[in-house]
Amino acid sequence: MTSGERDGKATLRARLRSLRRGAVMPSMVSEAPRAVAALGVGPGRVVCAYAASAREPGSVAMLDALVGAGYRVLLPVVVGDGLAWAPYDGRLRRGAFGLSEPVGAASALPAGVALVLVPALAVDHAGVRLGKGGGYYDRALASCAAPKVAVVRDEEFVPVLPAEPHDVRVDAVLTPSGLVRLPLRPGPPRRPL
Repeated sequence: MTSGERDGKATLRARLRSLRRGAVMPSMVSEAPRAVAALGVGPGRVVCAYAASAREPGSVAMLDALVGAGYRVLLPVVVGDGLAWAPYDGRLRRGAFGLSEPVGAASALPAGVALVLVPALAVDHAGVRLGKGGGYYDRALASCAAPKVAVVRDEEFVPVLPAEPHDVRVDAVLTPSGLVRLPLRPGPPRRPL
């Protein structure tokens, strides 16, 4: 990717953050457990998620809904330039970059993870995820075989985003309108699952 393309990504991130400032963020309380189940992940399995900031879709209620549906939920903890994962038990503390993180002990991503819900600023029809630009999720999920589902607002699911070779693609996108498996195939418009 050229420096001009990287600048384009930075400009796009700034524009998307600006659009989120005045937006009401969906909590995704009922959507998340339904999406996880629709992807074939049953109760008792490990789902990695995230503690949403005020400007991200998702909420503590979404995490509680996943736990209430019988999933074991792990949340990320920033450790150096990477992510570790800790069990969510309803308690959160302020961590790196002012992000909420679980209180328990963190460790590497376990092999038995069944699904990962990831935050994003936008996702395109090919599964390209535009994150905040730090590369934490790309590094953490590069070798993760579990399905990855980005959580965004409806208007943040777009046809095309710029991509770099290290970008980890997502397998589905979850919006308030529903779950869509990716990549989309050319042809007639698809309705969310």
